[in-house]
Amino acid sequence: MSRTAIIAGQGRLAPVIAGLLDQPVVAALEGFAPEMPHRSFRLERLVPFFDWLAEQGVERVTFAGAVRRPRLDPEAFDPRTARLVPRILAAMQSGDDAALREVIALFEEFGFSVAGTQEIAPDLVPGKGLLSGEPTAADISDADCAARIVRGIGALDIGQGAVAAQGLCLAVETLPGTEAMLDFVARHRDMRPRPNGPRGVLWKAPKPEQDRRIDLPSIGPDTVLQAARAGLAGIAWEAGGVILLEREKAVERARAAGVFLWAR
Repeated sequence: MSRTAIIAGQGRLAPVIAGLLDQPVVAALEGFAPEMPHRSFRLERLVPFFDWLAEQGVERVTFAGAVRRPRLDPEAFDPRTARLVPRILAAMQSGDDAALREVIALFEEFGFSVAGTQEIAPDLVPGKGLLSGEPTAADISDADCAARIVRGIGALDIGQGAVAAQGLCLAVETLPGTEAMLDFVARHRDMRPRPNGPRGVLWKAPKPEQDRRIDLPSIGPDTVLQAARAGLAGIAWEAGGVILLEREKAVERARAAGVFLWAR
């Protein structure tokens, strides 16, 4: 029987994906374990890990959850994985998109197909439409502004999110992630030029040249709470390009907080 392996990271996505698959194999990079049963592996022993996946009948893998770059132990490499050291080190020193492309390439070279979340769980990646609230003309303008910013930083392989208010950039997503960005916005909410003017919009989208089988941006109920605490009017994202976790709960929180949710 052909099986799918979930290369799981932290957060809620991996358990959701596991619930949609028949007898999935769940594995996680050591140090970034999800809250679910799994097999740990290290990059220094990547080829033996590929062997183990094949022994479990795995033919397809999908990536789900947040992972940071691990520190490598030069003495921990097995002989076969050691041959891949130049590629692994080059990937670790690249931007996120370039690094993840190399990860996909390695899995494919060892005989595994790679599936994205939108293939396995299309309902988690909403198409266009308003899920909550109604953006004003000013909100639409701020969403446009933030989208231009994300296209710019995405082309530089920096991040997948930005916050704009009253035509100005309040913050961009970098290595610490969306939570850190929204915390920054909350602490500097008084920097809007007009205190009683448009409150601002969070925009999320994949990077322009990103391989969408891995590392799609995601939002969920916690993102809604953070956006509300930061005083934002809403969250907008590229339809078909962003994972929405716990949709009903996210929409409920958005309505309670007066925050719009818009896949555009």
